[in-house]
Amino acid sequence: MQNIKGKVVAITGASSGIGKAIALELAKNGAKVVLGARRTEKLQQIVEEIKNTGGEAIFHQVDVKDKADLVQLVNAAVEKYGRLDVMVNNAGISQLSRIDELDIAGWEEMIDINLKGVLYGMAAAIPVFKQQQSGHIVNIISTSGIKIVPMQGVYAGTKNAIRTIAEAFRQESDGNIRITGISPGFVKTDFANNLKNEDMKTAIQQGMEQIAINPVAIANAVIYAVSQPDDVEIGDIVIRPSKQN
Repeated sequence: MQNIKGKVVAITGASSGIGKAIALELAKNGAKVVLGARRTEKLQQIVEEIKNTGGEAIFHQVDVKDKADLVQLVNAAVEKYGRLDVMVNNAGISQLSRIDELDIAGWEEMIDINLKGVLYGMAAAIPVFKQQQSGHIVNIISTSGIKIVPMQGVYAGTKNAIRTIAEAFRQESDGNIRITGISPGFVKTDFANNLKNEDMKTAIQQGMEQIAINPVAIANAVIYAVSQPDDVEIGDIVIRPSKQN
């Protein structure tokens, strides 16, 4: 964990769930965290919680659909702390439906947030990382796409696109910028709240109650990945409930 202390880490989707857990756990281990999300009142509360326990944190309002917001998040990190060590692209959304139901608005939302939002986060961080000649991109992906199932076609498609992009980036990188993909399964979050399909919402919520794991488990995976020595890159981590099929 010594490699975590003092690292500057930007996190999208940091106002709740996995993003919040990542922020709190990294701060506990001595990282300086820069939180981005749309809900600034929630971010403010998390920053205060971190500061009250002796940690360092700032926040910036971010909608990952707006690439300028991601640039401002990265700039806020550099202005406050002088550098950026890790970019955690965590913000994501799911709409679950059959493809022939043609939820085109849902498709576009997932593409804008899960795919373009991650690319915008990478695009904001990479120039800083190149200048520093060091940096680490951590993309929070999903077990969706590892196992293809009905109702998750487009959602899984956005997640698999990130896997493909990350592998290409890894091969293109000279090793100064590392990239890690973390794929959570069922995690106790408010993930299901955004679902328009009521049947799927009920099913997901029941699954979460029965088998979902604490988001701290995902935060611990992030800590493991970013605490490695500079010459070690953790590629992909799949982390899910032991009971998940």
